Amino acid sequence: MSSDLAVELIRRAVWLALSVAGPMLLTALVIGIIVSLIQAVTQIQEQTLTFIPKLIALAAVFILTLPWVLSRLIEYLIGIFHNLGTLAG
Repeated sequence: MSSDLAVELIRRAVWLALSVAGPMLLTALVIGIIVSLIQAVTQIQEQTLTFIPKLIALAAVFILTLPWVLSRLIEYLIGIFHNLGTLAG
């Protein structure tokens, strides 16, 4: 395996990981900011208050994006299997 091929595989894997995790991370960020603003306005400083909204929102995003995430991961895995001969030798 050449170094160019290894770099390309790592680049694609990192890009896939970021694109798959992106919706969940973005949702957690937005919910965290919204709850922080509500806490600042109402002056409620309860640390556990952000847990339930984030949990519900992340579960919803996970369920909604699961088919897309699985298709992306399967495409990547099929691409790796098709190029297995090139990778091995």
